[in-house]
Order: sequence, then structure tokens, then C-alpha cells
Amino acid sequence: MEPINGPLKRAINVPSFQERYEAMRQEILAHPHVQAFLTQHKDELSRETIERNLPKLHEFISQSTVCCGCDNTENCTNYLKGFVPTLRVVRNTVEIDYVQCEQKIREDERRDVAKMIASMHMPKDVLQATLSDLYIDDRLRMDIANKATDFLDMTVATGQLPKKGFYLHGQFGVGKSFVLGALANELAKIKIRSVVVFVPEFLREMKNAIGDNTLNEKIDYIKKAPVLMLDDLGAETMTAWTRDEILGTIFHYRMAEQLPTFITSNFDYDGLEHHLAQSQKGDIEVVKAGRIMERIKALTIPIEMRGKNRRL
Repeated sequence: MEPINGPLKRAINVPSFQERYEAMRQEILAHPHVQAFLTQHKDELSRETIERNLPKLHEFISQSTVCCGCDNTENCTNYLKGFVPTLRVVRNTVEIDYVQCEQKIREDERRDVAKMIASMHMPKDVLQATLSDLYIDDRLRMDIANKATDFLDMTVATGQLPKKGFYLHGQFGVGKSFVLGALANELAKIKIRSVVVFVPEFLREMKNAIGDNTLNEKIDYIKKAPVLMLDDLGAETMTAWTRDEILGTIFHYRMAEQLPTFITSNFDYDGLEHHLAQSQKGDIEVVKAGRIMERIKALTIPIEMRGKNRRL
């Protein structure tokens, strides 16, 4: 039986193969990035080493060596989607590494940001908001943007969250929820987790949680959030139980622990206090409503928000 390397040698000696090999070799060695790499490491790589590593150099030039600029790494044409090849010398031989491209880094950052925001019943567009998108058309809205920026700057400068959040109040559709989403995203970029909650749905969920024995677990999750954002407080149908056992428990804990809390409402402080005093049974409980409001005032800075209804 003829040794296997016999036919292989004959195949290699076929002129067309040698020609193709030499053409590919010249193409590899003439590539500007390969030339720059070989020049940089000329004292470390012998001619034999270069010849032996031609397959790795070919793998390198067969792909985009910079981010191709696609809008999604799923569309990337490189061998490893979202990664670009780089060359290095290790113990006098060539190694090829793959590093994240710019698009992959952006996508990972977006995923990291999303992981830092836990939402309950909040719309997607709110959770994708940024402060740069905040529509500023009067002095009050400029003031809100400045206060939000100050909150973030203070957090970065001190390494600690300010103790007070905002109580944003105003008419329907002026962008109160949008501000919460923008703040949550900006905080996520500096690795601070927020929990953003649409209050009416959350309180309905708390009633259902009694039946499946998850009530305390869910309340603990909300009240202990590093940053809590409660959207549309006052839009719910108030009961003594939701006011005292749910909201009261959350606000008392956060006031005691000095955890920043952000709230949006159609009511100002006085209007919310009146709302909290009402109950489904028709009772007026001024003292209990006042107790809740003391905690809300200790946790927040009131800011009025005006503007056109952008939902219309």
C-alpha cells in the first residue's frame, strides 16, 4: 500500500496548486495590517515562523478587522459575530485573538442597563427614555432637567445617592413618567439599580399576592430597592389596606433607611393628602392620610411639571 503522503506530495507538486498557494501567500503578506504587524515584530518572528503561521494570518485578513458598523451583531459577517480579530506574538509564534467590536460593546451596555432597571407594569417607551430626549419648552421643564442632572452629578461625585427624590406633579400627558424612565436609565449607566412601578397595577397585584402568599416578598422587594420610582400615585382606588399596609409600610421603611424615592402624580401634596384620606367605605381618615404624607414629604422634593398633553 502506498503511503498517504505520496499522493499528497504529488497533489502539492501540481503547478496549479503551487500557483494558487503562492498567490494566496503573496496576498496575505501584502496585506497592510499583516505588513504592519510583521514589521512591528520583525525581531521576534523568523521566516520559518511566518510561513508556519500563514493559516492564522489568512484567518485574520479574511474578516473585518474593525467594526463593520452593522446595526445588529446578528448581521455581522465575521467568524465570531460581534468580534474582530487581532494579532499578537506569544513565545515567538503568532496568535489570533478576538475582541468585542464597537457594536457588540454598545449592545452589551444596553443589556447591562436594562438589567439595572426592574419595572412593574411600565410601558416600554418610558423605560427607553433618556434625559437628552426630554422635551424642554419652558423654564419649569428646564428646572426639572437641571435637578435631574444635579442628582446624577452628586451621585457620581460622592459615590452615594442623595436622600431625597422628586415628587413630580402635573396634568395628564406632560411627561412625568418619561422623566422617571430617563432617570432610571441614567442611573443604570452608573450601575445603580432602580425599580420603576406603575402604582395602580402594583396595588391590584398586591391584593392578588395575598392568595399566593407572596405579599411580604413583593413588598420587601419594592421597599428595599436602591432607588424606587412610583408612577401615577393617586390614580388608584384607595382603600385603608392599600394605604396603610402597602404604601405606609413602603414609605416608612424608605424614610427610616433614607432611600431615594421618586413619585409622579396628578395631585400636588394637598390633593394627594385629600385622596389618601378617602376610602371605599366613604370614611374620611385625615390623621392616617397625614401620616403617609409626612413620609412622602420627608422622601421627596415637590416639583410641578407643566406642558401640553403629548398623548393627544
